[in-house]
Amino acid sequence: GSQARAAVGSTTALINMFVNLFIGVSLGANVLSARFYAAGKAKEMSETVHTAITLALISGIVMGIVGVVSAKGALQLMDTPDNVLDLSTLYMRIYFAGMPFFMVYNFGAAILRSIGDTKRPLYFLLISGIINVLFNLCFVIVFDMGVAGVALATIISEGISSALILLCLKHMDGPLHFELKDMRFHKELALQMLEVGLPAGLQGIIFSISNVLIQSSINS
Repeated sequence: GSQARAAVGSTTALINMFVNLFIGVSLGANVLSARFYAAGKAKEMSETVHTAITLALISGIVMGIVGVVSAKGALQLMDTPDNVLDLSTLYMRIYFAGMPFFMVYNFGAAILRSIGDTKRPLYFLLISGIINVLFNLCFVIVFDMGVAGVALATIISEGISSALILLCLKHMDGPLHFELKDMRFHKELALQMLEVGLPAGLQGIIFSISNVLIQSSINS
């Protein structure tokens, strides 16, 4: 009902702040991949692909844990109304539990875009979006799961989009080929990604921070 809608709406600004940060960070993988691809450096390109996916998975897990643990406190700082606080907390915790999927998709999509492949990431996102809508209808209308159903539908669709990205990379030939057993964390490459991606991510959250402040003012 109206409380469920209010609960989801009250988390939007806070979630967007984290989402925009990590979309910006994934730009580092895009720039580094494009650099090595243009230079024909196959070994470095392959290491970048596997480092990017490893970084995405690790940061997604860390962000998921932070989000699950701090969800209620962050919402209380935003003066979220008591009548929707528990529902908002539940939604955020389930949403952040799916953060590894979100990160893997964005880093994988950034790698594909670095070689000019912008269509497949779009197709995968369209597929996951349709699945999200279908699961939303199923969980909310059929099973009456409320905000938990909305959040669960979101992370299922994100899981599918990340799986499609990994399958795409796995079936590619050449330096973009991805193998689970070859996942490594190359420190120097990871630092180069963060050097480019973090400033872009910080730029991305500037407007999100203002939206968080506005939402806090409305709540209070």
